[in-house]
Amino acid sequence: MKKWLPLFAACLGTLMLLIDVTIVNVALPDIAADLHAGLSSLQWVVDGYALALAALLLVLGSLADRVGAKRAYLVGLVLFALASLGCGIADSTSNLIAARVLQGIGGAAMFATTLSLLHSTYTGRDRGIAFGVWGAVTGAAAGIGVVLGGVLTELLSWRWIFFVNLPIAVLAIVLTASVFPASPRRADRAVDVPGMLAFATAATALTYGVIRGGEHSWSDGRAVTALMLGAVAVALFAIVESRSAAPMFPLTLLRNRDFGATLLGASGQTFAAFASTPLVSLWLQQQLHMTPLHAGLAMLPMAATAFLVAGVFGRLMHDAPPKWTIGAGLVVIGIGTGLLTMIDAGSSWVALVPGFVVLGAGVGVNAPALVSVGMAAVSPQQAGTAAGAVNTARQLGLALGVAVLGTVFHGVAKADQPMTLSHFVAGLDAALAVAAVVGIVFGSIAFGLFHHRSPLIESGKTEREVVAA
Repeated sequence: MKKWLPLFAACLGTLMLLIDVTIVNVALPDIAADLHAGLSSLQWVVDGYALALAALLLVLGSLADRVGAKRAYLVGLVLFALASLGCGIADSTSNLIAARVLQGIGGAAMFATTLSLLHSTYTGRDRGIAFGVWGAVTGAAAGIGVVLGGVLTELLSWRWIFFVNLPIAVLAIVLTASVFPASPRRADRAVDVPGMLAFATAATALTYGVIRGGEHSWSDGRAVTALMLGAVAVALFAIVESRSAAPMFPLTLLRNRDFGATLLGASGQTFAAFASTPLVSLWLQQQLHMTPLHAGLAMLPMAATAFLVAGVFGRLMHDAPPKWTIGAGLVVIGIGTGLLTMIDAGSSWVALVPGFVVLGAGVGVNAPALVSVGMAAVSPQQAGTAAGAVNTARQLGLALGVAVLGTVFHGVAKADQPMTLSHFVAGLDAALAVAAVVGIVFGSIAFGLFHHRSPLIESGKTEREVVAA
């Protein structure tokens, strides 16, 4: 059992950082009431964390090579714990959002190094088992988050969804310091600071512009300025990466159709499947007057189905062409999200179940394949960058998805006026419809981009063998 302690330490940190993507959703109504937060502030409570993860995953992966993966993971754990304490004691939405950003920075350092730590610690069959367990933990995190968030918010307070991280982080820190060997350092590994700054500016400015424009108007000066700044930052990022000797993200990877399709599938998955969760949580609690625990349980069918599908059919899906797992899986996610629009002013939480089950089945097919297919689509020397890029695309899809769907909801529901149930449902249905379209369209494009035969199949390797190699 001792040999699995490093796996336990890596999974603890991963579970903690991924739970914090969803655990906050069930607590949003209580946060709004306690801190007098509006919809845009609640969006930033979710997006501040997701944006920090998305913006820093790749660059912190490079930095971790310079200082050592173990040291970077430990620093990430400490920062995540301190930021969680800051979230728990926050007395305003601005302080809470700032602490969530710091959480995201710590989470990015952890997320960028766990696979490297496991790869260097285990070999052969043990490595395959370690990656399989780690993958199962990442799949279960969403479901654990909504239920745990409901329990803690209802029995204690929303602040405990952050305080609970402290003992977990302490245990992970102690284990990591004692069971992982010292990681090698690559002092010659360059860190693409200009690329990081350009990417972070682009992601933040575009997200802020969408949220600001939806809340006020698209002619609002700040919204227009932010969107223009985002567009300029995207262009600057492309220029910097094309000229950099050690780019954070080599743009040549985008010429690879399979890798581009994987990035599309990763961003589309979180947008279509999870970006509407904050709005669904608000509907369950503010409009149907459910408790946080009951709201969390009402959203559990999606995560439970995803976990079941991935566990039961995982072995079969490892040999399936990615056009089916990623492309068609994302289309199923879109269809499931579309079924959620069946709710109306007279619906109860039960109306969500059919859509959540279909959506969860799509996630169970789509999610396990993303990282392994992305890594297999590129050369072995670029596998780490590919894995980081896929995880970055996931978080960026979530951040932009929350912003876009919140904007759609705000416009249709007229959230700046006294809210009625019919207005809320109209806004929610509109947001869900947009998410469904994104899933179906992105999935269809990804399906078409993938080659007729997967490069994994053509090379005679399964995804599991590629990851374990």
